[in-house]
Amino acid sequence: MMTRSSMWWAALVLGGIVGCVPTTKTVVEVPPPAPVVDYTFEVGDTFEVKIYGEADLSGAYRVTADGIITMPLIGDLKVQGLNQSQVAKLITKKLADGLLRDPQVIVSVKEMASKKIIIIGQVSKPGTFNYTPLMSVLEAITGAGGFTQLAAKNDTTITRNEDGKKTTLKVPVEEIGEGKAKNVYLKPGDIINVPERIF
Repeated sequence: MMTRSSMWWAALVLGGIVGCVPTTKTVVEVPPPAPVVDYTFEVGDTFEVKIYGEADLSGAYRVTADGIITMPLIGDLKVQGLNQSQVAKLITKKLADGLLRDPQVIVSVKEMASKKIIIIGQVSKPGTFNYTPLMSVLEAITGAGGFTQLAAKNDTTITRNEDGKKTTLKVPVEEIGEGKAKNVYLKPGDIINVPERIF
């Protein structure tokens, strides 16, 4: 049975813990996100169309400045603002209209040029980069030319907005590269910051 003084001490400790929730947390493991199905295509985005049994119609298509793609047999299709499922249904409908019997169409994201990530700090080529599905933090940093000699690799952070709230994740990138930690996958809009080592 707790005494009054011990109850007071427990309440004080608990209150201190609750009142000191950190704004930055260290990532242990972030699993790959679910397959991209809800991103809407915008100008510059590239996606792959696969049509079963129709290799000539299958291929990669980039959304033009007019928001369209041009496909063999079909011609111009307005795809800007549509997601994968909607584009697949549109192509299926066009092909089924006297062109192919029961066409089987799959649309998959290849490059989301309209959706970006930003890399700053101690990398060789900091800047803004196109987001690609299942892009990992290690892949992004490699694309930015890798770390500089001054990089504090395990102090790398990812800042992202989720549901209107800003979250900062501390990512041990050096340990990831050595296979000691799980890779961390990015989301469009993420900001990666590689700080400088303190000697």
